[in-house]
Amino acid sequence: MPTDLPTPSPACRPGGRSARVRTAAHRAVTDLIAERGYGAFAVADVAALAGVADSSIYRRWGSLEALLMDVVVSRLTQHSPMPDTGSLAGDLRSFAATAAEDATGPDGLALLRTVVAALAIGPDGESARDRFLAVRSEQLQGMLEQARDRGENVPDVLDGVLAPIYVRVLLGVLPLTPDYIDGLVAHVLARHSG
Repeated sequence: MPTDLPTPSPACRPGGRSARVRTAAHRAVTDLIAERGYGAFAVADVAALAGVADSSIYRRWGSLEALLMDVVVSRLTQHSPMPDTGSLAGDLRSFAATAAEDATGPDGLALLRTVVAALAIGPDGESARDRFLAVRSEQLQGMLEQARDRGENVPDVLDGVLAPIYVRVLLGVLPLTPDYIDGLVAHVLARHSG
């Protein structure tokens, strides 16, 4: 009987305990931020609300800040798919509208404040901010690559589209109307073509 047969790998369970812990911890963080704000709760509060042990939080994320940024980055990647409308102007309008909806949604302001507040903790906070910006940048780059593939010239849109949205949300200058979003996109495209 041959002895060099490959050992079957264990079946991966989709979801499972790890996914349940992550989902529960994310929901607890979102609820605590909305209820108390950033800096007004600890890992123990998240664990209690999520129904898991503190050690589960520390084992998976290592720190409260890492968990907070995981929540923010997860939200960005789940709620902001890359648009493909057939034109850069249409893609930018769709992307900016989605970013505005995310930022003004039920916990959008709290999550943005979390990113800003995390900067006060030093290098870990800066790393968290960089992760946040990297996700948005990756989404934008994918969209801009689509435009390049269609033969369109592409502008720098981070400062012209996302920055004004986030600043207005953080300062409470709302609502972010479709006309305002369209104006941002038109300004960026006009500046680039001019």
